[in-house]
Amino acid sequence: MTSPVNLPAWKKLQELYGSYGKTYSTKEAFAKDSDRFNKFSHTFENYDGSKILFDFSKNLIDENILSALIELAREAKVETLRNDMFSGKHINTTEDRAVYHVALRNRSMKPMYVDGVNVAPEVDAVLKHMKKFSEEVRSGNWKGYTGKEITDVVNIGIGGSDLGPVMVTEALKPYAHPRIKVHFVSNVDGTHIAEALKQCNPETTLFLIASKTFTTLETCANAQTAKNWFLKTVQNPKHIAKHFVALSTNATEVQKFGIDIKNMFGFESWVGGRYSVWSAIGLSICLYVGFENFDKFLKGAEAVDKHFVSTPIEENIPFIGALLTIWYNNFCKAQTKLVAPFDQYMNRFPAYLQQLSMESNGKSVSKDNKFVNYETGVVLFGEPATNAQHSFFQLVHQGTKLIPTDFIMAAKSHNPIENNKHQKMLAANFFAQAESLMLGKTSQQVAAEGTDENLIPHKTFSGNRPTTTILCQKITPATLGSLIAYYEMMTFVEGAIWGINSFDQWGVELGKKLAKVILAELQDEKKVENHDASTRNLINQFKKWE
Repeated sequence: MTSPVNLPAWKKLQELYGSYGKTYSTKEAFAKDSDRFNKFSHTFENYDGSKILFDFSKNLIDENILSALIELAREAKVETLRNDMFSGKHINTTEDRAVYHVALRNRSMKPMYVDGVNVAPEVDAVLKHMKKFSEEVRSGNWKGYTGKEITDVVNIGIGGSDLGPVMVTEALKPYAHPRIKVHFVSNVDGTHIAEALKQCNPETTLFLIASKTFTTLETCANAQTAKNWFLKTVQNPKHIAKHFVALSTNATEVQKFGIDIKNMFGFESWVGGRYSVWSAIGLSICLYVGFENFDKFLKGAEAVDKHFVSTPIEENIPFIGALLTIWYNNFCKAQTKLVAPFDQYMNRFPAYLQQLSMESNGKSVSKDNKFVNYETGVVLFGEPATNAQHSFFQLVHQGTKLIPTDFIMAAKSHNPIENNKHQKMLAANFFAQAESLMLGKTSQQVAAEGTDENLIPHKTFSGNRPTTTILCQKITPATLGSLIAYYEMMTFVEGAIWGINSFDQWGVELGKKLAKVILAELQDEKKVENHDASTRNLINQFKKWE
């Protein structure tokens, strides 16, 4: 493959940045072009008729820059790779796997093939199983060993098996079943499961063990602790079948644990962990908000998939979002990205995107096995606003770093209390932050307010800080599905242009392998003599203090 830095469009973008891009002013651009908003904003219409407005007009681009970025995507053959992904080809080259999470939300049931097999019927069968099981639990027909209804669901997983369900159940809390509470345990720190179990009753608790292989150390440790806690009260292991289910493909280990194989929900090797929320890993979501809402969630993502596949790059919303990342990361030398949802229910959305973006594109080797000589993945962070305005927004406004920002908000609140007063205050901050980041405040404006001369520099804002504004009508299951799929496809395009494999995660493995070695040493009372001097002394000090 050709390195992106050798593509003509890459060199053209370097020239554009050098000639005027580094001093480009969006404030001046709006003054010169009254139609700029219409040129650089796009409205996505969902399958249910709801809309999401993506306003890219406050970004540091003009038509020439965007045109060159589009040329870059075409020269990097991103459209070909996109089509390969949707065709079930093995685009995960280091693991020789298809990348087919898009098949999980194929609610139109079109044939989708991997290695010559149409996977649509299999995916639908798992969804029907999830539907039947979740409806039994939600209706109260599924009862615990003493005949009581399930009131608490504990999802035990890690990584994508945790971050996705945590985020979605929190974001869709307005749709929750009134009887059912959900708890999530991912950290092997005993505190996590101990605190979750304090809120549960063995008679009315259902555990979901989320591990494809059923061998993930952290998940298995937490699952065993949950099992021991359950049996301490229940005594009889036969009752495990009514209180534990598996989100896994390893039937042998699932049965060894005591779980009835009928309550195993599988998913294929072409489903990556950080893309698994659409799969059986979403069972906790079904139990919490109902299968009907989970289905709408899938359809919202499917609608973005259709847009991504069928829309020319010039109007393709995820493409444009990704190209802005390339512009800032590789030409404007911005190494971070902020995502700030102005919605308390979406408080875990940035954490979810952190894994999606940084585990996917935190790579330094290209698909042709060469170390890259250009920047790849960005550092993504975020928190829900308005609270975030009192933490890191100072750095965004007046710091020395360029931090492109996505603001997300819904026009309609699920809680329009006080005659919608709170929502209007939230919206005021939402619009004001983006506007002030762009406009800034000149020293002349500060001086005109009668400010002490010594304070003028401190109250001056440079402005020209880029933002993308994403305005939804309401955060519904369909809207949330679309937003996640938007960021998934953005991540895909970024990785495709950088020429890296966005679908493996070897960087996660090394520390985990070393941890197995050290765990054995910690279980031995002998003083540790190997490792580097720092690690050796730390381990021995821990063993003394433990």
